[in-house]
Amino acid sequence: MWHASRDAVQRWTQSILHTHDSPERTAAAVGLGVAIGFSPFLGFHTIIGIVLAFCFNLNRVAVLGGLWVNLPWVMGAYYAAATAVGSWLLQTQIPPHLMKRLELVWTLPHWGARIDAIGGLLEPLLWPFTLGSLLGSVIFGFLAYRLVLAVLIARRHHLEAMAAGRDKSAT
Repeated sequence: MWHASRDAVQRWTQSILHTHDSPERTAAAVGLGVAIGFSPFLGFHTIIGIVLAFCFNLNRVAVLGGLWVNLPWVMGAYYAAATAVGSWLLQTQIPPHLMKRLELVWTLPHWGARIDAIGGLLEPLLWPFTLGSLLGSVIFGFLAYRLVLAVLIARRHHLEAMAAGRDKSAT
C-alpha cells in the first residue's frame, strides 16, 4: 500500500515540477525566471513567475530559481544602473543632487509630506526606470537561457559518455 502511495506522490511531484523537461524547456524556465526577476514589477516577481510557469507548463522550481537570482544586495545597483540607462535612452535628466534631496525628505514633519516629496522627486524617473529595467531583464533572461542550456547540454553529453564508457567496460 505504501509503495503505491509513494509512487503516486512521486508522479504528482514530477507533474507539478516538470523535472522530466528537455534541456531547452528547463533553460527557458530559468531564463523566464531571470527575466521576470530583473523586470520593473517589484513586489510581483514571484506571483508573475508562478502564474507564467503554470501557463506555459514550465518547471516551477527552475522559474523560481531564476526569479531569485536578483538578490537584495544586487537590486539597488541593478535598478540604479537600469534607470541611468533608461534616462540616457529617453534623454531624461536625472534630478540634480538626487541623493541629497532624498535625505532631506526625512526631515519633513510627517509621512504624508515625505511620500509626496519622494513621489515628486522620483516621478521623472518612472519611464527611464521602466525602460531600463525591461531592457535589462530581456538581456539577462536571454543570457541565462543560453548559459543554462549550454550547461545542461554539456551535462547530458558527459552523462552519455560516462554511460557509454561503462557499457564498453562491461563487455
